[in-house]
Amino acid sequence: MHRDECADPLFAEALAHKTQLYSAASRLTRNPADAEDLVQETYAKAYASFHQFTEGTNLRAWLNRILKNTFINTYRKRMREPLLATGEIEDWQLERAQPERADRTRSAEDLALERLPDARLTDAFRQLPSDFRIAVYLADIEGFAYREIADIMRCPVGTVMSRLHRGRGRLRELLQDTALAST
Repeated sequence: MHRDECADPLFAEALAHKTQLYSAASRLTRNPADAEDLVQETYAKAYASFHQFTEGTNLRAWLNRILKNTFINTYRKRMREPLLATGEIEDWQLERAQPERADRTRSAEDLALERLPDARLTDAFRQLPSDFRIAVYLADIEGFAYREIADIMRCPVGTVMSRLHRGRGRLRELLQDTALAST
């Protein structure tokens, strides 16, 4: 089958996920213009890689993986770039640049956790092992299905279910310990 014959229906199906991709991009970039650029780059990479997509697998998870990898690669590229300065840097410029730079070195997950309303929940969530924390985050905050999480984390569905069960249980224990300690 010629690439164009296969890609056009798949691209039309991929466009149906534009709103969800933009929402995910907005959470990652926290900037509407950057989110639009990220979604556009995601579709460009997806279109160029449709020949690698396996029919019958989860297109939404595949697109999300491309979006997140693109964001991570762009982030890493920016971190390798030197800060450009013209002329002398004044103290107020240096102070303003430092939090921005520190913000870029933190993960999107850490930034999202800071926006959670309860500090006790955030602290308990951060204490979870990484695999559990990611599974719980994708299921309970992002709303992904088990199969989608399995595709994103590149592990079997049973492993996702186990990580969710153990992660939620551990989170419940940590929150109960915190509640008992504060009473």
